[in-house]
Amino acid sequence: MKKYAHPLLCFVFLSCSSFAQIEEKEAIDRLFLEWDKPDVPGCALGIIKDGDLIYANGYGMANLEYDIPIDKHSVFRIGSTSKQFTAACIVLLAGKGKLSMEDRLSKFFPDFPGYADNITVRHLLNHTSGIRDYLTLSSLKGYGGDDFYEDKDIMKWLVNQQDLNFAPGSEYLYSNSGYWLLGQIVNQVAGKNMAEFAKEEIFDPLGMTETHFHNDHTKIVKNRATGYRPVGDGPYKISMTTLDMIGDGGIFTSVNDILKWDNAFYSSDVLTPDFWSAMTEQGVLNNGDTIDYAAGLFIADHKGLKTVSHGGAFVGFRADLIRFPEHRLSVVVFANRADANPTGKCFQVADIMLKDYMDDEDVSSGGENADPVQVTEFDRDQLVGTYEVRPGIALEIRVQNDSLNVLQKWNGSTYGIFRIQGNTFQIPGNEELKFTFSDIVEGSTSELVILQNGRKTVGKRIPTIDPASVNMDEFVGKFYSEELDVVYEVSMKDDSLSVTVDDNEPERITPYDKDQFSLNYMLMRFQRTGDSVTGFLLDAGRVKDLKFQKM
Repeated sequence: MKKYAHPLLCFVFLSCSSFAQIEEKEAIDRLFLEWDKPDVPGCALGIIKDGDLIYANGYGMANLEYDIPIDKHSVFRIGSTSKQFTAACIVLLAGKGKLSMEDRLSKFFPDFPGYADNITVRHLLNHTSGIRDYLTLSSLKGYGGDDFYEDKDIMKWLVNQQDLNFAPGSEYLYSNSGYWLLGQIVNQVAGKNMAEFAKEEIFDPLGMTETHFHNDHTKIVKNRATGYRPVGDGPYKISMTTLDMIGDGGIFTSVNDILKWDNAFYSSDVLTPDFWSAMTEQGVLNNGDTIDYAAGLFIADHKGLKTVSHGGAFVGFRADLIRFPEHRLSVVVFANRADANPTGKCFQVADIMLKDYMDDEDVSSGGENADPVQVTEFDRDQLVGTYEVRPGIALEIRVQNDSLNVLQKWNGSTYGIFRIQGNTFQIPGNEELKFTFSDIVEGSTSELVILQNGRKTVGKRIPTIDPASVNMDEFVGKFYSEELDVVYEVSMKDDSLSVTVDDNEPERITPYDKDQFSLNYMLMRFQRTGDSVTGFLLDAGRVKDLKFQKM
């Protein structure tokens, strides 16, 4: 490992030396070489085996202004990895008989529309409530990352939603609103803020002195890492937040403290086996299907090994804690850079530590375990086209500079891919993201399977709309959403359509299908009465069928 002439950094190396005796150290450190520098943000890594932190290291800097390096005591915001702690508060209160998993949302918040009678605490825990995501709603209202709002604003937005994304229990769709509401339920049932409740019932008893729910952005936090985001090819910028809501996120913690939480999974006088049984009970849909999500935790597998995990991403922070319970091994990566992929890093570390126990993968089948088969390789031109991965969200496969490229149509990001076997492609240097093409129809592939960090997404080829065939003038006008209390103005700009939200800059929308236009991750589905456009329905990932009427 390269060493730098900085006294604090030398201290980190000395403090971590007792954890640096594993034989896999060199292979693991190579995974983080790009971050192991004195002028970039990075991450803290922890490997926990049989209750011990067998390896801990910091790569890069916790603070670029004061040249403070990352170590195992650096405190990070961990985004949605926090959800397991919110779930823990709910499970503890249920164990005390203070609430039931079958309690209805209307019991706690009678101001919600009638659908709250059909939403249970369990639905909120499993992301099966159908409640629209408040972070998505804030973005749709025109709020940016630096805008400030409070709990009372979120409650107003949610109460104002007259419809759900789907009937409670019928589907799974990740929703930050559900976990924010769980936090509000804890406040009400416990008679104190969830930050206080968690401190008294979880963090203090477990000795987690470097962990807290951060519900006051003015609070001083010892050893806090600063969040950063890259700006093009230039320097990093600070990426923090003044938002104080907790529940869906808000935990600040360190690798050193997560060790104590991880140990409690196996043996604890504070958190009983019944507690963990409730935490890992996977959700079941109305049709009887079991989902991967339990209570703030994903229950899945990686190369044949069971995993209990949750990742997180907010402002300039990225995090993941992945537990392999059958081998009592956990890998944690907390990063303070928005371009980090801690999930991929965790799996790469686990692949090194547990290589003798993992199943081999057949990459030609999209990562599923299977006997190797001979695959006819498709021509490059047969792969080119647009594939819909979710309604309104598409990837475009194109040839650029004589090589195959992926364009994310929702944000304009482009990256090259290369063939690794058969019809499976990969981004250079990213083994956790693979693209497999299949099903030739009329000379072109009709399906694209994306395997990312063990999770599969299937994209279907869709036709490309010629903008010249669309009468753009039909869609010009102002459209109002009562549920969002916001106006979207659609106007012509440079022979194409743009939409303006409040005082924000206009953004171009592009034809997606008949009477449908896409904007970043959104899909606007225009409606007509006769030949006249009268409004549109907006889909935006975690928000569906939001109504806009033409003014």
